[in-house]
Amino acid sequence: MAAEMNYSVLMSVYFKEKAEFLSEAMRSIFDQTAVTDDFVLVCDGPLTPELDAVIDDMLAAHPETLHPIRLEKNGGLGNALNIGLRACKNELVARMDSDDISRPDRCEKQLALFGRIPELSIASGIVEEFTDSVENIQSRRVPPETMPEILEFAKKRNPFNHPCVMYRKQAVEAAGGYQDFYLLEDYYLWVRMLQSGAVGCNLQEPLLWMRAGSDLYKRRSGWKYAKSQRDLFRYMRDSGFISTARYIGNTVLRAGSSLAPNGLRTAMFQIFVRK
Repeated sequence: MAAEMNYSVLMSVYFKEKAEFLSEAMRSIFDQTAVTDDFVLVCDGPLTPELDAVIDDMLAAHPETLHPIRLEKNGGLGNALNIGLRACKNELVARMDSDDISRPDRCEKQLALFGRIPELSIASGIVEEFTDSVENIQSRRVPPETMPEILEFAKKRNPFNHPCVMYRKQAVEAAGGYQDFYLLEDYYLWVRMLQSGAVGCNLQEPLLWMRAGSDLYKRRSGWKYAKSQRDLFRYMRDSGFISTARYIGNTVLRAGSSLAPNGLRTAMFQIFVRK
């Protein structure tokens, strides 16, 4: 049965996170219908007293399951996830962000998918973006379902929803793990995994509630982010994953989005990218 499959949870948190959001995120994992026996929480540098208090309370309630790793200084998400991934004791790993909320049956559904498709290396599902409460859904990000759709989609956009992805530890490590790529560490990793033959699938049902708002889209702005996207598409072109024409089209389109005013960019995401 899917619930009998062991899996690890990998989360990273840093000092800017809100304690109440971290608490909700962690509770959503501990309340899963298919419970984890290994929750790896990487504290990326010193945290606030409020965040430390949440972790202490969770550790007292789940001493056998929760395994905090405290880093002396903040080294970025990719570095934190690589360190945490090495500490995960199970082959299947569920990613979780420190401010999102997993649906109660998220991991059970993903475990069942891995049980049905033994060759599967990576899977996510639909993410619902909300503000204030999970009853206030603003939009949904629906990833492609099948491998042909995923491969085609990956040539222009991120084919998996990182906040609710579950993957095989060995497949991630074989592709080189997370590598430094400004705000695109996950997309870069998925492309390398697909290039190495990893098999993916996305459930066409909601698995997670993700906090939205203007800050979410504001992070995807500016010259630095535009350059990061250009560099990723350049890698995809140089490695034969996309054509030169696709590279030019992707770069121009993403530059326009990154450099647009935040209000316009938010509208563009909700109209053309989200559903």
